[in-house]
Amino acid sequence: MYNIGDKIVYPMHGAGVVEAIEEKEVFGEKKQYYVITMPCGDMKLMVPVNNADSIGVRKIINDTDVKNVYSVLREDCQSTELNWNKRYRANMDKMKSGDIYEVAKIVKTLSSRDREKGLSTGEKKMLSNAKQILISELILAENTNSDIMCEKIDTMICKN
Repeated sequence: MYNIGDKIVYPMHGAGVVEAIEEKEVFGEKKQYYVITMPCGDMKLMVPVNNADSIGVRKIINDTDVKNVYSVLREDCQSTELNWNKRYRANMDKMKSGDIYEVAKIVKTLSSRDREKGLSTGEKKMLSNAKQILISELILAENTNSDIMCEKIDTMICKN
């Protein structure tokens, strides 16, 4: 169970801080919910406490993991020759996993592909979402702000 003030990640939405744990009645059943405030976009999520583990909620990464994520962003990009539809589905599965390294790879490969060949509308939206998820976790892990982190990520992915 997470506590108020814990920094956690909700797959497909990114990282946030547990602001409260509230009891709500939904469909006649009382359940406890984590109220999570997201640092990007002024969004709040309510996640059922008893479902948190099964949907992939986890604590944010530590300093070592941050360095490893930066290494992923600096790596040479390996392009895949899958058509956009297969690429999109594979990337969506990676994003749903909540694995920060997979999200970093998506940001890296889609950014590279965008510079080289351009992206479909769906992939542009996916890149934007993946980048927001990545930024939200890194700003909480490094205690910085969105603008600084966005610039830092862009600098790393543009070097290759």
